[in-house]
This record gives sequence, C-alpha cells and structure tokens, in this order.
Amino acid sequence: MTARHLGIASVCVTAMFAPSTRATGGQAVNQAEARRWYKGNTHTHTLNSDGDSAPDDVVRWYREHGYQFVVLTDHEFITPVDGLNATFGAAEKFLVIPGQEVTGNFQGKPVHVNGLNLKRVVTPVKGTSVLDVLQRDVDGVRDAGAVPQINHPNFGWGLTTDDISRVERARLIEIWNGHPFVNNLGGGGSPSAEEMWDAALTAGRVLYGIADDDSHYFKRIGDPAAPTPGHGWVVVRTARLEAGAIVDALDRGEFYASTGVELTDYQVTEKHISLTIRATGQSRYRVAFIGAGGRVLAETFENPAIYVFRGDERYVRARVLESNGAMAWTQPVFPAR
Repeated sequence: MTARHLGIASVCVTAMFAPSTRATGGQAVNQAEARRWYKGNTHTHTLNSDGDSAPDDVVRWYREHGYQFVVLTDHEFITPVDGLNATFGAAEKFLVIPGQEVTGNFQGKPVHVNGLNLKRVVTPVKGTSVLDVLQRDVDGVRDAGAVPQINHPNFGWGLTTDDISRVERARLIEIWNGHPFVNNLGGGGSPSAEEMWDAALTAGRVLYGIADDDSHYFKRIGDPAAPTPGHGWVVVRTARLEAGAIVDALDRGEFYASTGVELTDYQVTEKHISLTIRATGQSRYRVAFIGAGGRVLAETFENPAIYVFRGDERYVRARVLESNGAMAWTQPVFPAR
C-alpha cells in the first residue's frame, strides 16, 4: 500500500500523517487520500494586544501571501473571528482560527502557552515553580477545549529542558519562532529549542515541533529588529479546512514545520522513511535523520531522502537544511510503538 502527495503507507509504525481506515462492508477503506494540505501560522498578534495592526490588516497579509489559515493569539484576549471569516474566509481556501497567548511567568521568567481554537480567555495562573505555572496553563487551555502550544522556550531563558520533559497534556512546542529575540539557537551553555525538543523526546515525551512567526509588526516589514510575518509556518494534513480539524491534526503531529523548504512527498512504511523536497533555483539540500539524544543517525544529499529503520530506534525525525539557510522539520516517528 502506498500513499502519494505527502501521504504515508504505515501499519505498525506510529508516525505523522498516518492514514485512517474504516470498515465498510468487510473492506478497509483508506481515508488518507481524501486529506489535503494547508499552510498556516499558529502565533499571531494584532493591536488587540501588542501588535501594530488591526485584525483585518493582519489577516489580509496572510490571505494574500499564500497561507490557508492563521491563528490569532493575542495576549489575554480572544480576537473575534466571525467577521474576519465573513470577509476573508473561503471554503477550502482560507480560515481564521481564534486563539490566545496565555502569558504566565514565575519570578520574572516568561512562561507562554498558546491556546489554539480557544473560545474563552484563559487567565494565567500563579504557581510554585516554572513547571507548575507551565502545567497549570497547559491544563487551563486543555480544560477550555483547546489545544496548547508551548511557546519560545528560550525567550527570557524561561523554560528548561527539565520543564519541557516533565510537562503533561502538551503535544506542541515551538522549535523555531520568527521573533528576532527569542534565542531559538540557545547559547552560553543553554540548549537550542530543537535540542530541548530532542531531550524531551528522549525522555519519553511525545512532542511535535512547530515553526511560526510570533508576528507583531505589519507596518515594519523588512525591519530585522521587528517580529514581522512570513518567517516560519506549518503545513497540516487533514480532511478539511475547519478549525477543529486543523488543530486536531496539529495535536496528532500530522504536519511538518518549515522556514522555507517545501516537501512534495513524505511516506513512512514499516521499513523506511522517504521524503522528497521541492528543489528551487540553485539551492542544494542536506537531510539529517535524527534519533534519541539528538544523534544524527544518517545524513544524505539525495532527493528523495530515504532512511531505512534498523529496528532499535526510539524515534526518528528528519531535518532538511537548504543551502541558503531555510529549513524544514518532520515529526518524530516511533518505530518501536
């Protein structure tokens, strides 16, 4: 069994993009081919919190720049989306999803959690530690019926690897945030956000890596010191462009994250992972397949890039690096499960 257009053929491998099946008249019907791909941003601010532009200007930018969805995540404010969808939304073309950035802290350390498809404000809580605040805010988002996303773990050096590895009920973490001052790459002895992700996966957590904008300024496009749009995104695979379907697919890891690399095919079988990159211009690509402890299990310059399972991997994920610095990340596959 094979599935094209970024699909998967997978039976025993737990992986992103796994096709669903249902029994109909004694036959298993593969639902995967009915699914489509939607590009979106999950971290966006308007002047309803600390952005510089009205919601319609923000939404218009994403609509006109090839995105299929955007989540508005103002601090402690749910920006209404019904009117925005009436103006900018279109069936299977574009969607605005409500959300909030729950802006917690502990002793000056920022602890920020997005609520995706959140319908009511979740008030940040006080706690006894960074982990306690993080867990309470994640719980608050879940209990409100939304999907939590742990934001920029190195912003203000707020979160540690231990915090990320111990928090429960969270499946999403930003591994690349487009804000210029969130310390994505770590430094001074502190790990990068991607290294923190690997540490949590190695500790047994199931977490999926998000890339997004954290956009605030739409009137300063081109200013490298401003958190502007268009720097990172996710490409989600689901059956329809609907808020619940999009965030549920994110919560299941059915997406890849990117800062500019596009995949045209992604498959997982019981034997291997295969991904195909849409090559552009004179760009060249290097694909690293990464496992427990952040160790590079294999590296290739081939396109398609293929990794054959040995059978003892705790997880395998891929990172694609383009010769001018753009990247893409696939979600972890857990062969042993």
